[in-house]
Amino acid sequence: MIPKNHKKKMAKNQMPVAKKSSGLKKVLSFVAWLTGVIVSLVVGNALIIGTLVLPQWLGGDTQAGIIVAMAVGWIVIITTLLSVVLAIIHAIR
Repeated sequence: MIPKNHKKKMAKNQMPVAKKSSGLKKVLSFVAWLTGVIVSLVVGNALIIGTLVLPQWLGGDTQAGIIVAMAVGWIVIITTLLSVVLAIIHAIR
């Protein structure tokens, strides 16, 4: 068992390395997040207007399938917008 106050011994010339978050990593993370938001909104919109339909085994072009696809599209759009708002609130805090 290691005592609580025990520290790892380091060589004299070795300095502890702080974790750095590079600017490029932050930009790439933001671009990936923004791309995900845009794709989600496009897919949700396509489900609502009927450009994208469910597979045949899930109802496809039937009236029930169209209603389910529209509902799923609205769910995708609402949850995406909610996540954007929450991400902005989290970034501000």
